Amino acid sequence: MREHFPALVAVIPMIAAPLCVVLRRLCPPWIIAFAASLASFVAAAGMLAEVWAGAVIEYTFGGWEAPVGIAFRVDALNAPIAVLLTVVATVVSAYAPTSIAKEVDEVRRPFFYVLMMLCLSGLAGMTVTQDLFNAFVFMEIAALSSYALVALSTTPGATLAALRYLVIGSVGTTFFLLGVGYLYMLTGTLNYADISARITDLGGSRTFLAAIAFIAAGLAMKIALFPLHSWLPAAYAKSPSAATGFLAAVGAKVSLYLLVRLYFDVLRPELKLSGVYLNGALVLASATAILYASWRAICARDVKRLLAFSSVAQIAYITLGVSLVAPGGFAAAWLQMFGHALTKGGLFLALGCVVWSTGSYRFEDLRGLGSSAPWTAAAIVVGGLGLIGVPMTAGFVAKWHLVLALAGSPQWWLLAVVLPGSLLAAVYVWRMVEVMYFAEAEREVNPPPTMVALSWVMVGATIFFGVHAEELTHMAESAAKVLS
Repeated sequence: MREHFPALVAVIPMIAAPLCVVLRRLCPPWIIAFAASLASFVAAAGMLAEVWAGAVIEYTFGGWEAPVGIAFRVDALNAPIAVLLTVVATVVSAYAPTSIAKEVDEVRRPFFYVLMMLCLSGLAGMTVTQDLFNAFVFMEIAALSSYALVALSTTPGATLAALRYLVIGSVGTTFFLLGVGYLYMLTGTLNYADISARITDLGGSRTFLAAIAFIAAGLAMKIALFPLHSWLPAAYAKSPSAATGFLAAVGAKVSLYLLVRLYFDVLRPELKLSGVYLNGALVLASATAILYASWRAICARDVKRLLAFSSVAQIAYITLGVSLVAPGGFAAAWLQMFGHALTKGGLFLALGCVVWSTGSYRFEDLRGLGSSAPWTAAAIVVGGLGLIGVPMTAGFVAKWHLVLALAGSPQWWLLAVVLPGSLLAAVYVWRMVEVMYFAEAEREVNPPPTMVALSWVMVGATIFFGVHAEELTHMAESAAKVLS
């Protein structure tokens, strides 16, 4: 069974998706989704254990060896991401039944789990695949299910937000597919390792430059990299809280992983020869996003939009680390990716507790939360501290490594962006703290204990990895070595 773990991590949720509807009269869909997510986690954890011991896992389907057959590959770069994906899915699938009872029409609720399982399958497939076309197929599975997850909400404007997400996401996947087509035309293969071996003699041809430009543009839309981020605030603000917690934690992160894998592992030999790197564009986009999106978060009209714009800024810290094109920068980016997934996922789940009680996510609904629902308020505070990068949180570990990487690089001047960005984060986090602890409650907030506890699983992990950072840092350094 262990040798099939790379396939099972994506196949199990794909099989579970239709079962959530077919067996809904015999078994609650959330139990099927939870069991499938947990089984995928076991497979991902098994792969991480092997990779931790120094192995690189190669898996081929049907006995057909790569590059002819479909191949999956798991190493130090993507094994922890597979674990992160499945952990978040397991927590959210347990959190969802109570949450969506208030935010999704009864007839649509089973389909929430169908779409979530399809999204998990697509994201997991993107993480472990070793083939460009299959990366596109899994990307489409994840994207289409994400659009539908946003549209499931009964919140006014959810359909329009899903439509905008659909249009921009479809353009992104089209660009990605065009880039894949150009690379196939040049190399005659779709396998990552085979492409890397064959592109060293292309000499910076215009077709190759067009291919990498299309792939970069397509994935930048999926990542919500500034200025291609316009779909994200509305999608996160209007979708059901459980869906937002899942998508905010891992959705954009997997597309970012794919960009890093392709540019700095698969295509790196030819990029070195032709002198083509995305670091200039990434520096400009990341630095602008950190300041602009943080300011928009400060000015946001409601808490979900605040956290959504915060995601745009926090993603920019990841791309800023990547833009250094150095082991220290890659490690800092990986740490930020991991820490932000736990922090932002936990924040949206904690906010879902407020939505369950009040039916909305306005700042007025947080008034007096510190006294009426102290554990929910504390979860929001801890998550906010992680976004700022306060010591003893995973966010601090990531930002500290980013500061060290910047200080030792020619781009040291970018410290003038990172430090003010953290101060701006403190301002928009304080907006929530001020309302929760220094304003009188307008209504009673009594969220279910299970929802609060599952929120704490996520935000508590940010404290755990902030205090016990050695293993997380070691994983980040191992991931950076794959790209060096």
